[in-house]
Amino acid sequence: MKEIKDREQLESYLHAHQIESVFNEPLIPHLSLYNFDQGEIICSQGDPSEVLYVLVKGKIKIYTTSSGGKTLILSFKTPLEVIGDIEYVQGNNIINTVEAVSSVCMIGIHHRWLKKYGSDYSPLLQFLLKIITRKFHLKNNSLSFNLMHPVEVRLASYLLSVSFDESDSLIKGPSGTVSIRDAANFIGTSYRHLNRVILQFCTEGLIERNKGFILVKDREGLSTISGRNIYE
Repeated sequence: MKEIKDREQLESYLHAHQIESVFNEPLIPHLSLYNFDQGEIICSQGDPSEVLYVLVKGKIKIYTTSSGGKTLILSFKTPLEVIGDIEYVQGNNIINTVEAVSSVCMIGIHHRWLKKYGSDYSPLLQFLLKIITRKFHLKNNSLSFNLMHPVEVRLASYLLSVSFDESDSLIKGPSGTVSIRDAANFIGTSYRHLNRVILQFCTEGLIERNKGFILVKDREGLSTISGRNIYE
């Protein structure tokens, strides 16, 4: 993580996402802009929650880890998104791990300033309410999507979600953003079934599979299969 000490850039993000009014005048000086590199952990499951983050650039993935060390990807997020909202409201530790899928910019503000200057500021509270209720709505849609669509559609959507950039559609293996087992867990199918669909996509020229990575070759073809439904 690197703090970007550029108030003009911070203010440009506030303006671009139309969230200037979310933070009242006493809170503005306590906003900070942070950059996270691809693959960098933004916050870890179980750690104390101290900062509320607003995602203003890039893509992140959110996942949970079991006591046995198994991970399950829960979602992918692009701007505008808030990380740590539920933890701030409930006073809990970090619920899930958040990792940068691409280079990411976040606006962050420490909880102590939110509690001091924002606990009764209506626009901020309305903003958090809107974000939290949207998360529940998207989770419901994601569960319905998994139940109502075949694996081909779900895999195409997943690949489009993780290949975050038209010019950078390489999905790397163990040290990167995706594994086949992660994909199987995320879209709710068996590892064996998913391998069959991957082979089908390879045959159709949509993707190329080599040791350690999957290369998306035809995003438009995947978009046609997914029906423009994306896991985000």
